[in-house]
Amino acid sequence: MNIYDFDGTLYAGDSTVDFLLFSLRKHPALLRFLPLQGIAFFKYYVLKATDKTAMKEQFYRVFSGYDPEALLKEFWDTHQHKIFPWYAGQQEPEDILISASPEFLLKPICARLGIKHLIASRVDPKTGRYQGKNCHGAEKVVRLKQELGYDHCTAFYSDSYSDTPLAEIADKAYLVKKDGSVVPW
Repeated sequence: MNIYDFDGTLYAGDSTVDFLLFSLRKHPALLRFLPLQGIAFFKYYVLKATDKTAMKEQFYRVFSGYDPEALLKEFWDTHQHKIFPWYAGQQEPEDILISASPEFLLKPICARLGIKHLIASRVDPKTGRYQGKNCHGAEKVVRLKQELGYDHCTAFYSDSYSDTPLAEIADKAYLVKKDGSVVPW
């Protein structure tokens, strides 16, 4: 069984950022959330006064200004091409996708790609509030054990060393570079 991160690993870029920019083009009035997002960004990255989950929750409050789920089909119709082609050549039926991105955002692309197992951040698409912790770093291993009962995998792929806890439970781990090339961890 192989485990994959999503953003920067299977997807060229950050799907959440792309989705938010896509949403802004469809609903320019969402710019009213920009000051709140800027404050959350400043508090986390500059002041170090909040944790990542709290920062992202403030950032995702934009979802309360529209129906993000109504845009998902169109978003993936226009962004599915950003899936790195190497994945199709090695995809297996029991692959697991683990991501910090919102679960509601990734469910449609997982269905399109035939990925049955998705573990991601549970974010309410109506409010932007988290239901649990941000699925990042060591939390990914916790969620893998809780949701699927696994504490080991054959291979793991990620673009980020923040995923070292998952790399440590893999027989083999691979780092995906920005150009989509795959190298040993």
